[in-house]
Amino acid sequence: MSLSSRMWQGFLGSSLSSADLMLFAFYMFVISPNDLRMGLVRHLLSDPTGATMIRTYLTVCLLGNRGKFHDEQLDDTAIQPEARRRLMLSGFHNGGLLQLSNRVNRKELVISTFPIPLCWSDSHPVIARIEQSSRVTIRRISSMDFVSQLIGVVHSLCISVAARLSYVLNVDKRIDSLSTALNELKDKRDDLKRQVGRAEVGGLTCTSQVKGWLQRVEDIEAESSSVIEDLGRRGRCCVGRNACCSSYKLSKKASKLLSRATELIGKGAFDVVADSPVPDAVEEVPSRPAVGLNMMLERVRQFLADDEVGTVGIYGMGGVGKTTLLKIINNEFLTRSHHFDVVIWVVVSKEFVADKIQRAVGARLGLPWEESEGHEQRAQKIYRLMRRKKFLLLLDDVWEGIDLLKVGIPVPEKTNKCKVIFTARSLHVCTGMNAHQKLRVEFLGEEDSWKLFCENVGEKGILDSETIRAYAETVVRKCGGLPLALITIGKAMANKETEEEWKYAIEVLNRSPSELRGMKDVFALLKFSYDNLETDALRSCFLYCSLFPEDYSIEKELLIEYWIGEGFLGSSHTSYVYDQGHALIGSLKVACLLETGEEKTQVKMHDVVRSFALWIASECELSNRFLVEASTGLTEAPRADNWKHALRISLFDNGITTLAEIPESPRLSTLLLQWNSGLNKISNAFFQFMPALRVLDLSFTSLREIPASISELVELRHLDLSGTKITSLPKELGGLTKLQHLDLQRTHSLRIIPQEAISGLLQLRILNVYYSSGVWEQQDNEVGFADLQCLKHLTTLGITIDELNTLKRLYSFSGLLKVIQYLYIKQCDGLFYLQLSLNSSFGERLRRLSINNCYDLQYLQVDEEAGQKWLPSLEVVALHGLPNLETVWKNPVTRESLQNLRSVNIWHCRRLRNVSWVIQLPKLEVIYLMYCKEMEEVVSRSGIAGEDSKAFQSLRTLSIRDLPKLRSITPWELAFPSLESIAVIDCPNLKQLSIKTHNTPALPTVYGNKEWWDGLEWNEASSETAFVPHFMPL
Repeated sequence: MSLSSRMWQGFLGSSLSSADLMLFAFYMFVISPNDLRMGLVRHLLSDPTGATMIRTYLTVCLLGNRGKFHDEQLDDTAIQPEARRRLMLSGFHNGGLLQLSNRVNRKELVISTFPIPLCWSDSHPVIARIEQSSRVTIRRISSMDFVSQLIGVVHSLCISVAARLSYVLNVDKRIDSLSTALNELKDKRDDLKRQVGRAEVGGLTCTSQVKGWLQRVEDIEAESSSVIEDLGRRGRCCVGRNACCSSYKLSKKASKLLSRATELIGKGAFDVVADSPVPDAVEEVPSRPAVGLNMMLERVRQFLADDEVGTVGIYGMGGVGKTTLLKIINNEFLTRSHHFDVVIWVVVSKEFVADKIQRAVGARLGLPWEESEGHEQRAQKIYRLMRRKKFLLLLDDVWEGIDLLKVGIPVPEKTNKCKVIFTARSLHVCTGMNAHQKLRVEFLGEEDSWKLFCENVGEKGILDSETIRAYAETVVRKCGGLPLALITIGKAMANKETEEEWKYAIEVLNRSPSELRGMKDVFALLKFSYDNLETDALRSCFLYCSLFPEDYSIEKELLIEYWIGEGFLGSSHTSYVYDQGHALIGSLKVACLLETGEEKTQVKMHDVVRSFALWIASECELSNRFLVEASTGLTEAPRADNWKHALRISLFDNGITTLAEIPESPRLSTLLLQWNSGLNKISNAFFQFMPALRVLDLSFTSLREIPASISELVELRHLDLSGTKITSLPKELGGLTKLQHLDLQRTHSLRIIPQEAISGLLQLRILNVYYSSGVWEQQDNEVGFADLQCLKHLTTLGITIDELNTLKRLYSFSGLLKVIQYLYIKQCDGLFYLQLSLNSSFGERLRRLSINNCYDLQYLQVDEEAGQKWLPSLEVVALHGLPNLETVWKNPVTRESLQNLRSVNIWHCRRLRNVSWVIQLPKLEVIYLMYCKEMEEVVSRSGIAGEDSKAFQSLRTLSIRDLPKLRSITPWELAFPSLESIAVIDCPNLKQLSIKTHNTPALPTVYGNKEWWDGLEWNEASSETAFVPHFMPL
């Protein structure tokens, strides 16, 4: 094997870098003998790989070198076809040529990458110009020019070789240089990071340039550490050809890293390292888990998906979870897909200023805040930007209507697909914000309340004790489903492990809840709502509601009468005052400070709100203006000393039996003692030192007589003695010249009403003797109809008639007929029909009509003109013990009559076959039908023209009992859209319920015995299936 072949094999068999190949090529083409050089080339060109190597390495590494081969040394046949193809196709962009010359009779091979290629032709050097047409133009040059160019080439080549040799010879120096540069780079990086950190604390964001520079520093640091470690290790053991080659490669890499590090050091100076961040579409706000809010959350999601809904108002009492709900809505958009360009969260709060919203919105949009700009200028800038975006604006804690356009917010509508959702304490705010949908956040149910409370108590082991668990359940009940109270008290009770601690907590909640840790924060939140009430009168009315027991449903009418007595509603006694009272109740309800009671005619106060009201009433614990011990189980009245500074006292519903002390209460204006059923004695001088008392309620006590000291109550406006056992009114009552309201309902023992007790009550406007005494004959100085007619301010009369002659005499007092609102007729033998005459206004203001045990009565009749709306104020009809009643109304009942009738109660009317007229009553809510032996239908087929979609729209309760012949409720199925319960007892022939199951909002609960239920017949099996979960056996 020739020397050239052996060298070539060694050349191919080694793993050499481009630098190694350059050194090898330099030796072969500059230093080695010609024959050796030619032999090597032949060997290379005879192999396809060799041809590739020539193309790659000789044209890349031998910059400017060239070779010339005469045909006697190398002819075309020595070049393999593949090698020829590779050589012919090789070359470089913009100059350089490696191909067989096609203009010198194919006698030579030209190899060159010079800008002006060199070659030999006919033993003379020539310059070959390569044109775009790939033609080679050859011109002859002198030997001196050739030598000059050759010297330059050799010089450049020597410099290149020397530089490459230095990579191997100067390893240590390169390590030191790289390490020094890296240290400088690290210092610069650390300084820059500190600058960025300070900027980010201020809310700025690192610029992309700085981020990129820091990343490149991190990359070069990692690469350099590896190279330095390898160079240091190889430098200590650099022996042999392979070690030299490895050191060469690493040293060269270190040199490149040094160059990069130097460049990074130069570029590491930044004028700005951080800038205002580009706002994200959604910014997360901290929130707690949504316990019990899932249904509300789902409804909000539905509104967000509905293009018809642009603005949603979420309202409810403070602490009920409105803000939590809104935060969850905001954070949901961090993970769920949506079409909004930006979601903006703004806390508005009670001290609303438009600039606050503008500043928050502008910050989210990246707009700079210019103090020099006016409100309108900012609004225009915000509007121009917002109108091009699909936005969701979340406004928390809104206290009044906001004109969004004035702030710069486009009004959400279907076309722009934008939304505004806000929270408020009041329904009134939702209306002021033109909310398309209004959602009230209700209190939590028992299960969710317990869950939330336990989460905040923490240690579940605490509640393993049955006694402590019972105490805990009491605490949860007292929170009334208010999340804020459950969380606050739950945290306060965390780690309370003894029964005594829990028992004490309940006592504190009952008597002074503000003493429990955290409750003042709850009260402070509610105080915002209280302070936001529009008038002092409204605030006084609110506080007054705290006089009633916890969770007590208060009759609106009674509450208004108390307020009138206290003077909260002015001095007028017309219907305006009552309308004003109802309006104030409405205001407290929309402010979520009062709730609807068990009946629509009632309201109640949430337990936590009541505790707050008492806290406010005591001037935040600075005084004792309200003394309230309602339904607390007292058996004795508080000591007289505690009454001295009180403005209002409520001992409602306790076990007090005697009031023996004589308290001095110069400022006391209200005293509520009702429902102390054992109270049977009050000292004669008890009222002697209560000169400011305006409201006194002694109803449903066991008092048999009223103390004579009642005459001292010269400011008294409202006196309630209903349900007591008094037998006569004291004459001293007549001295209460300012008395406006005297209630004597259900005083069944009352027999004597002296003229002196009534005639002096010149300001009296309400006298109610409904379900009480029926003695109105003027004898022995007792009061009669004539005395009542002399009460010029009388607007409301409740009266009981127990003799037919008395009823006949009543017809002659037209002044009384006009003011009768409560009429109770009992045991009037010979009364065959009751005539209510609208011509004489008898019945025009009638609200309650009760007729008991009038055995001859056959029907009721109203004198009316054609088309006249009769008995427009009647709310309750009670007919009991009328064995001859064949029909209730002689008149045909239409939808124009009895428009306010809410309750029909019929018992023991054995000849009555149906009450078909009730289907015409638009506001009817309650029907009681009992012990009517002949009743076959509630509504007969003849009593209804056809299926009526408006029938029983308001009916909530239907109770039927002991109707042995009853076959049907209605002749066909009706929807009963408001029906909540139906009770069927001892009605064996009733086989169908007549209630539609399809398209009915909610099915009522059905009460009855199991045997009756099993015998029911169903038009469809699906109806039975639908009702099964709603059946409650009795």
